[in-house]
Amino acid sequence: MPDLPVHHLPAADRTVFFVSDGTGITAETFGHSVLTQFELRFKEVRLPFIDTLDKAYEAVREINDAYERDGKRPIVFSTLVKSELSSVVRHSKGMHMDLIQTFVEPLEQELGVKSTHTIGRSHNIADSDEYKNRIEAINFSLAHDDGQSNQNLASADVILVGVSRSGKTPTSLYLAMQYGVKAANYPLIPEDFERNKLPSGLLPYKKKLFGLSITPDRLAEVRNERRPGSKYAALEQCRYEVNEAEKMMRREGINWMSSTTKSIEEIATMILQEIKSDKRAY
Repeated sequence: MPDLPVHHLPAADRTVFFVSDGTGITAETFGHSVLTQFELRFKEVRLPFIDTLDKAYEAVREINDAYERDGKRPIVFSTLVKSELSSVVRHSKGMHMDLIQTFVEPLEQELGVKSTHTIGRSHNIADSDEYKNRIEAINFSLAHDDGQSNQNLASADVILVGVSRSGKTPTSLYLAMQYGVKAANYPLIPEDFERNKLPSGLLPYKKKLFGLSITPDRLAEVRNERRPGSKYAALEQCRYEVNEAEKMMRREGINWMSSTTKSIEEIATMILQEIKSDKRAY
């Protein structure tokens, strides 16, 4: 038997480190926003909880190893608060992007006030009502996923509707985790289209509904990953369901959007604008 061809993914153009004395989420989020402006492949490494000198020196070793391996300077996005830790990492062979020095120090001068220089302050949950609200919202979204329950829908901030696998569940959880939004989601199924009306449990909450749609081709692709070769995943079935769902949302006056080419972040932002939520990002 002849050897099958081996397909190799293209090598990353550069290694990127996200270094933080906390979770590293802030450094990673900012870094991603910048890196998406460049059509290159990056190998990403998160180094969280760098809160001692020993850990800082170990981070430097990892960064320097990447330099020796790649032959190119790694990019380092850092949110290290303590100056002594930041100073150590700055002596690595990476190209250093210090978010604290870039933004906090100029703000200290402008505001005439010293920052607290508290590690992990943005994620301090000891006295945070916002954190409790997020947990409550996550529990709500899990309990109301895929139409599992009609209870307490009156307390939902938004109820997402659409055909199965159009992106309702991940969007609901993202809204809950990032913004503390109580997002329920409810599938529109062929039986609803045959009755030519919304599920009865949703009728009292029409003002809370927001629809997600998707192109039939993409829906068939997604469903085939879940149930290959099934009627549920057939392109003809997907065309029927998408067409009927969009027709129903137009008829019922439900605002909706296609999730096909949108990231979850984009979908969530449009939903927040639609429901005019004053929830803030974390």
